[in-house]
Amino acid sequence: MTQPPDQPQQGGSGAPQDHPPRQPPPSPPQGAFGAPQGTPPPPAQPPQAPAAPPSGPPQQQPGYGYPQQPGPYGGPPQPGPYAQPGPYGPPPAPGPYGQPPQQPGPFGQPQQPGAFGQPPQPGPYAQPGYGYPQPQFPGAPGAPQPSGSRNPFKGRPAVVAGAAVAALLVIGGTVWAVTGNGGDGKKPVAAKSGGATGTASDAPVNPGDGSGDGGKDPENLNSGRKAGEAKVLWYKEAPDAPGSGADAPGMWITAKAAVKAAYKQVFAYNVGDGNPTWAPIAFPQKICAVTPHKSADDKVVVAYMSGSSDRAKCNQLQQIDLDTGKKGWSLQVPDGQLFDSTLTVELSLTGKTLMVGRSQSGTAYDVDSGKHLFDKQHYGAACYPAGFAGGARLLVVSWCGAGGPNEHDEVQELDPATGRAKWTKKIPKGWSVQRAYSLDPVVLYSTDKDKKHWNISTLNADGSIRSQVDSKATFDAQCGFAILDRDLQGCQAVASDGGTLYLPTRSVTGPNQIVAISLATGKEKWRVKSPQDTSMTPMKAEDGRLVAYVAPSYDSGGRVVSVPVTGSSHTPTTLLQNPQGTAKIESGFFSKDVDWVDGRFYISTTRLNGNDASKEKLMLAFGK
Repeated sequence: MTQPPDQPQQGGSGAPQDHPPRQPPPSPPQGAFGAPQGTPPPPAQPPQAPAAPPSGPPQQQPGYGYPQQPGPYGGPPQPGPYAQPGPYGPPPAPGPYGQPPQQPGPFGQPQQPGAFGQPPQPGPYAQPGYGYPQPQFPGAPGAPQPSGSRNPFKGRPAVVAGAAVAALLVIGGTVWAVTGNGGDGKKPVAAKSGGATGTASDAPVNPGDGSGDGGKDPENLNSGRKAGEAKVLWYKEAPDAPGSGADAPGMWITAKAAVKAAYKQVFAYNVGDGNPTWAPIAFPQKICAVTPHKSADDKVVVAYMSGSSDRAKCNQLQQIDLDTGKKGWSLQVPDGQLFDSTLTVELSLTGKTLMVGRSQSGTAYDVDSGKHLFDKQHYGAACYPAGFAGGARLLVVSWCGAGGPNEHDEVQELDPATGRAKWTKKIPKGWSVQRAYSLDPVVLYSTDKDKKHWNISTLNADGSIRSQVDSKATFDAQCGFAILDRDLQGCQAVASDGGTLYLPTRSVTGPNQIVAISLATGKEKWRVKSPQDTSMTPMKAEDGRLVAYVAPSYDSGGRVVSVPVTGSSHTPTTLLQNPQGTAKIESGFFSKDVDWVDGRFYISTTRLNGNDASKEKLMLAFGK
């Protein structure tokens, strides 16, 4: 038996998303929104050298990818059924997605599960009280929280959509039952920093609540600041939110303003002193989706609910100028055909094109005027759009032939002006595209139907395969949480500079590594260890360097570091060391956004806990 062509490589990296006809996981994924595991496993094992080629006749190897038969808690791989010859026949055979035959080696070796091969692990974006187990019932601090941008019916025909509705009703009932009976509604309070009292000039400017009026939380976060530590330039207390919590999606930094959405409002603060840049924008209902990135001229689009009932839809759009706070055009997104609803939507920007993804289609608008551009509907052999990604390119992943013998995914790059497909890439049957790690070039992360193997592929400009990642690392791309939907751009801890992909390895306690992978060959180029006894994750690649965030520890704040991407040395250099007094606050953000812009570090929560007594922080800015 030979391996069929176009078969992807397997292994583990990231957190798999459910996609019909696959069933939801047996228990809610832990580490949701970067939330901590209930029982943290020990650190991932270092990569093992490929086994020496056996003597004598060639032995049959498993199919492409890394069969995942881990020991307890992510320990060394143990012998088991996945260590036996795989379903794809012995090598040499056609490589994944049509690549040349692979040789015995890493592809034939057992591999530890990556973050997509098992529940996500806590990392620098979710330091859970310094590694201690956290409550995992819905609504608890650090527990998985549903996001309004996730669409439970994305790309599903009527029968599957109906089943999903029933499943969500059960899940929703469980959430409310557990939330109502299991927790006391209290959240940990961020303690004031100790040490000597800071001077007036050291105090963060305009401390206050989310509306920026100051005075409600006069906490001097720079008290006891040590030599060499950065200052908290300013911080904001979170606005009021329901006791069950609320989403706070999006964080956009311009030359003038740091802008943050939270529950029913959008706030803007001066990047230097934290004073309000413009008056908060209030919406009649909760914000349910935002464009993750801003346009070149600092515009974003926010979606909010049509009402507060269970039948309300996420179909109200509002354009906002981030620099002035001026509200531009607004409109209501229409529903599509039967079962193609706007119960939830996903928003993305590609140049001047705003794409609004419904459950089984998408509609594009001009971001400046709100003018309708085109619709991306189902096509071909029952192919339904299941997710969009925007930025350097506009991509759509469609789910084709649902329930039939030819069920598969297809990926297309769309012309952002017309919606015309530039190319179409058919994904092998049994494999599902879950994430777009990069759009320049296109880097896709896929899993098999059982989510036991993975593939990371880089595409050429015409959609053909350029390379596939060949690594035994256990990655943790911090990809958030969705029960039934694919969030193509939901990964926080991934960076790319066009020629290299940067991914962090998983570590629960102690330092981890960032792995640099050549997008031309798929091979590892180098690794760098975190300079602190905590995890380090990429933020962005710019100016010939990788900028990364190192999570705080019990006795040190987080830090921003620079890693040279060329040459023989990749030793991190500290750009900004946050004060020890804010370590608990940084760790207390169980789900967060981070950014490094013009020498300032910004961190904000993406989920409000709704507990007024905790004086929850919304956003902080650090600088020298």
